[in-house]
Amino acid sequence: MQSLRSLFKPRLPKLVTPQPLSTYVSRIRYLMKLKEDDKACREALRSGSLLLYHKLAPLLQKKEEGIYQLPRLRNPDVERILEKLGRDKQLISEAVLISCPETEEPCFCLDVGDLQKNSMEQLCDGVFMDLRTAFFMLRGPETTLVAKGQALLRWHQTHGFCSATGQPTVRNQSGSQRVCPYSGITYYPQMAPVVIVLVSDGNRCLLGRQSSFPPGMYSALAGFCDLGETLEETLRREVAEEVGLEVDTLQYSASQHWPFPQSSFMLACHATVNPDKTQLILDKAELEDARWCSLEEILAALQVKYPHRDPNATQAGFWVPPDFAVANRLIQEWADQQQLKKK
Repeated sequence: MQSLRSLFKPRLPKLVTPQPLSTYVSRIRYLMKLKEDDKACREALRSGSLLLYHKLAPLLQKKEEGIYQLPRLRNPDVERILEKLGRDKQLISEAVLISCPETEEPCFCLDVGDLQKNSMEQLCDGVFMDLRTAFFMLRGPETTLVAKGQALLRWHQTHGFCSATGQPTVRNQSGSQRVCPYSGITYYPQMAPVVIVLVSDGNRCLLGRQSSFPPGMYSALAGFCDLGETLEETLRREVAEEVGLEVDTLQYSASQHWPFPQSSFMLACHATVNPDKTQLILDKAELEDARWCSLEEILAALQVKYPHRDPNATQAGFWVPPDFAVANRLIQEWADQQQLKKK
């Protein structure tokens, strides 16, 4: 028989071995450390990579016909370029932290708009390209990276003063915030929420075009959220304003950062309208044109590959935004759903 002492011996909890952090978690925590620790960020800048911009136009290098890549330069490379141009290497300290890609190597962006553009292009063996054009030349995650870099640089260039005191604000090393030394107000990079919606009457979807679009391109309807509005309220209002239709149902699909016109947060949705109430009443101040499209027209448009690449082209067939745009996702989802209905 066990003694009373052994029966009532306290049971110690089993030791739990801490689980190792996932690669994603460790990368995100490292990124947070760089945002909060100026010394760690300065050290990371010396060993990380740099994306260069000239007056917000990113530097690209030609890879093959019609395809470019985003060169990630090293600190010593940029130092040598600045040296050749007779500029202070301290310019690199103005770089802004973008992210830590899967390699866990921090990536920064730097605008060299004060330097001679042609000289920089020759020394870097690349070309500074307008971001809209660059989007069609890059592939995969590079479009997201280059857009975020431009958005951060633009924000710093336009938020150099405190809105309360008018005094210059001071950024931290990573560029994740700016502080007014007089008021203590801290400013963070912001995005403007935008609803983008693909409207359907059950058998057709509605696409519109603005005068600023490339020739032949049509897209989903979009509009900025007003202060105090919900996503649903914005969606219903924009559809009513732009094409004179009343939304019956809506469904959220996805989101995307979009750098145009400055830094937008796109909230992508599907919406339906009554098939008996599809007469369009366009707001010509917002849209140049809008049209109901059949599945066959949409499938054909999805196959057109960016005809506006040809600078000499004055006419282009009906086409939709490329696959890096969330509008393309909405259109593809609608087409997939329509094809399932026909099976």
